[in-house]
Amino acid sequence: MIVWLNGTHGAGKTTTSRLVQQLVPDSRVFDAEKVGETLMDITPVLSPTDNFQHWPPWRPLVVETARHVLDYTGGTLVMPMTVIVEEYWREISAGLARHGIPVHHFVLHADTETLRGRIEGDTDMGPAPSKFRLKYLEPYAEAARTWLHEEAEVVDTTHLTPEQAARRIARDVAAVRARESAP
Repeated sequence: MIVWLNGTHGAGKTTTSRLVQQLVPDSRVFDAEKVGETLMDITPVLSPTDNFQHWPPWRPLVVETARHVLDYTGGTLVMPMTVIVEEYWREISAGLARHGIPVHHFVLHADTETLRGRIEGDTDMGPAPSKFRLKYLEPYAEAARTWLHEEAEVVDTTHLTPEQAARRIARDVAAVRARESAP
């Protein structure tokens, strides 16, 4: 099983994923961004882009990496990864479905001003706010309005701590597992 934590930068995916992993038995965190970083290390560069998700190999490599990790480890992968291009989400989710891997898709959401404040206050990426992260606020809002929130369970993190969000997600995952294992 995959627990996919979607949402834009500043929603709390990375922090929440670590906490979900502690609450969901036999789970591991797999950050699909590492697949993108591997592609970014190819020289010469594959093609100029502002986001590795635009490279066609990224999406099937995420699917295949997740599949192989699950084949090796079993259990659950908790995957914190922003995917706000509907075509990309469809490609990834269809690929996982072809392998029979159930995906429980959550979108960690917060209002735009909260997200902006979190991004501007985050010093982990340097002293200045990340322009890369800020530029995705409007595309995320558009995806949320047009398709993304219909595709997932939305967890509004505007007024939740990461611990509260993680407990809610873990409860939902446990409920799904209980329904799936019932006779």
